[in-house]
Amino acid sequence: MGDHLVNRISSETMLLGVIGDPIRQSKSPLMHNSALQALGLDGVYTAMHVLPDKLEDAIRGVRALGYRGINVTIPHKLDVMPLLDEVDKGARVIGAVNTIVNDNGKLIGYNTDGIGYVRSLREEAESDLRGKRILVIGAGGAARGIVYALTQESPEVIWIANRTVERAVELAADLQSYGNVQAIELERILDIRSNVDIVINTTSVGMFPHVDASPLSLEGFRTDLIVSDLIYNPLETAILREARLRGSRTHCGLGMFVYQGAYAFEYWTGRAAPVEVMRQAVLQSLK
Repeated sequence: MGDHLVNRISSETMLLGVIGDPIRQSKSPLMHNSALQALGLDGVYTAMHVLPDKLEDAIRGVRALGYRGINVTIPHKLDVMPLLDEVDKGARVIGAVNTIVNDNGKLIGYNTDGIGYVRSLREEAESDLRGKRILVIGAGGAARGIVYALTQESPEVIWIANRTVERAVELAADLQSYGNVQAIELERILDIRSNVDIVINTTSVGMFPHVDASPLSLEGFRTDLIVSDLIYNPLETAILREARLRGSRTHCGLGMFVYQGAYAFEYWTGRAAPVEVMRQAVLQSLK
């Protein structure tokens, strides 16, 4: 970015950032600053290390300093909610906020993870999710946002399979009113696997450095399956490699990260996000 950045930042510059603990590994500054630069917008995005006992002070700081927007990452996504003036319906259902918009002093919380995931799945793998039969592996926070966003696309059924089935049952019960969401035991995957259109891994199984681990064997699944993994380090996990070798369509987690950022960027700036610029910035840094 070089010297022109020094000349550009002024008292008018839009302030954006991300708060989390840890935060050093975040690719968000790289991605958002590339996007701001690509559109010639006067803004800057920084990463701020905020410890849990300083979260309330940090949100006061957002108000006092006039930050336009903040991303919220682990471990603050839940604890930040009571500190905001308003929380969007999707974020309320999911029970987590990852994006804050400062609307002239009024702080509004959104969750762009689930909608970001679905937007990337539709752009990159399957444009029409109506009537699809989807198997979600895992029942944690990521699964919650994704399953809620998927219910808005009218699939025929969403099965949730999790190692401890109680968590899947709880998640299915919470989201049952939004669509046909069912919890199943891992063993029961054998009974439904020939009916599955899309498999989504929301667990961390297969993430660097444990790159040979897989959450599921694709044996017995159809070959015209779509296999999607939220992990983007590595870009091709063991399950995605197995899917590719079987001739199935694959979808990696980079798109979710990029599109959750794109939605946040659009909330803050009112401009269409330069998605390809954002994707390339993150890809470069992963190489």
